[in-house]
Amino acid sequence: MKKALTLAGSDSSGGAGIQADLKTFQENDVYGMTALTSIVTMDPDNHWNHGVFPIDVNIVEKQLNTILSVGIDAMKTGMLGSVDIIELGAKKIDEHGLTNVVIDPVMVCKGEDEVLQPENTDAMRELLLPRAAVVTPNLFEAWQLAKTGPIKTIDDMKETAAKIHDLGAKNVIIKGGTGLNTEKAVDLFYDGQEFTLLEKEKLETTYNHGAGCTFAAAVTANLAKGKSVKDSVIAAKEFVTAAIEHGWKLNQYVGPVMHGAYTKYVGNLKN
Repeated sequence: MKKALTLAGSDSSGGAGIQADLKTFQENDVYGMTALTSIVTMDPDNHWNHGVFPIDVNIVEKQLNTILSVGIDAMKTGMLGSVDIIELGAKKIDEHGLTNVVIDPVMVCKGEDEVLQPENTDAMRELLLPRAAVVTPNLFEAWQLAKTGPIKTIDDMKETAAKIHDLGAKNVIIKGGTGLNTEKAVDLFYDGQEFTLLEKEKLETTYNHGAGCTFAAAVTANLAKGKSVKDSVIAAKEFVTAAIEHGWKLNQYVGPVMHGAYTKYVGNLKN
């Protein structure tokens, strides 16, 4: 059985983070292993406000040593939390010659225009992008990595993707989703030579918690099974679209995507 590692945070509500990753790996017939970087809680008495509790970098390293002693076919990163953990991730990638590396550049943001830990973004740009088979930013994360301005158009997406590729990422997929004023939900894939638009009908839903983690995990699972980066991205787009379409209400604050939706409603992923 193919094996995948997720180096990411734990979402206590179950919709994102390593919980989303493990569910996605399982649906894609890949064995998932986890190295936790932080534990994220939500306060039910204070509007679901998030609390982030980092895990000591030495404990993160012990987790990685456990997993990498087994061996993996692909890995992804999510919430990393500190420069020390980013440096650790880069070191382990090099030590073990890992190539199927998916970097989901999760950034903890205040509103939409302030990164709470800009030093982490700098470290991801310097240490992780050059080691990435593919990087999967959303619109905000993309322009933060590229040091451009907010992305408003598909041309902006192309310019930003090219800049991220120049930073060392072998492939870039910018998740535009419903964030652009376009008729369809648009993501952009760039392999350094060709731009490919991935388009789906826009889904009118707010039940999309964990969509970004789920997409990156689906890319990782498909890479683990031997698909090319482009084919992995296309398959992940299909997977996450079904998950968003069948998202559901968890409580009055949040609705996660349905990780099993593709298998239940579209087709078999056991290949």
